Amino acid sequence: MPDRIDENQGLAPNSMLAELKAARSQVRELQLPQIVHGRRAIVLLEGAAGSAKKHTLRHLCAAFDPCHFAVHPISFDRRQASEGHWLARFWRALPEAGSTAIFFRSWYRRVLDDRILGRIDDAALTRAFDEINEFEAQQRDYGTLIVKLYFDVPPDVQEHRLRERAAHPWLSVMRGEPPIRVGDPAYRQAFDDMKIHTNTRWSPWRTIDATDEDEAALAALTAIGEAWAKAMPAEPPRLIERPGQAA
Repeated sequence: MPDRIDENQGLAPNSMLAELKAARSQVRELQLPQIVHGRRAIVLLEGAAGSAKKHTLRHLCAAFDPCHFAVHPISFDRRQASEGHWLARFWRALPEAGSTAIFFRSWYRRVLDDRILGRIDDAALTRAFDEINEFEAQQRDYGTLIVKLYFDVPPDVQEHRLRERAAHPWLSVMRGEPPIRVGDPAYRQAFDDMKIHTNTRWSPWRTIDATDEDEAALAALTAIGEAWAKAMPAEPPRLIERPGQAA
C-alpha cells in the first residue's frame, strides 16, 4: 500500500499510517481461515458521495488477497432496473466459497437514492425493505458473513469534498448521477427509515464516522476485522491422511 493516502491532503501522520498498516495486516491474516475453510463473506460500503467509501476501499483492497475478493461498484442502471427482479444483479454477484464480495454502494440504493429521486412509490418501498431483509437472511442461513458499513459524513465535510472533486480535471468529467446531499431532509428521512427497517439481528448496521478519511478507514477495517475474528474458524481444518501416508 503506498504511503500517499489522499492526493489532496498529502501524507497521513506517521501514527495513523502505522495504525492503518496494522489494521490491514490483521484483516489479511483473518482472511486466511476464511479461504481455507471456504467461507463466504459480503462487505457493503454504503453512504452518500464524499463519505470516504473509496478511501476505505483502497485500504481494504490492499489488505485482502486479490485472488479471493471482487469489488462490485453499484450505480443506477435503467436497463437492469426494468428487466426482471431488481435484486437479480446482486444474486449474480454473490461470492464463491472462500471469497468475499465487496459492494461499493449496494441494494440499499433502492431505498435511498431511488426513493429520494422518486423512482419507486410507497408500496414498492415497503416491499423492498421486506425483500432486502429476506435476501440477507438467506445469505446468513447459508453461512455467509455480512458486514454492512454506513459512512456518515457531516454536510459541511461532504460539500468540501464535492467541491474538491469538482475542481479536479479528471474527476470532474467522470460520468455519474448528481450527488445527493446528506443535508437534504429527504435523505435524512430515507436514511432513518433504512436503519429502522433493516438493522436486523442477523445483519446489523455499523456506522462509520467519515469526518476524517483516515479515521474512517481505520474504523471500517477494525469493524471488518472484528467480524471476521468472530465468524471465521480459529483452527485449521484437520487433513485426512491418505492410505500409506506416515502419521
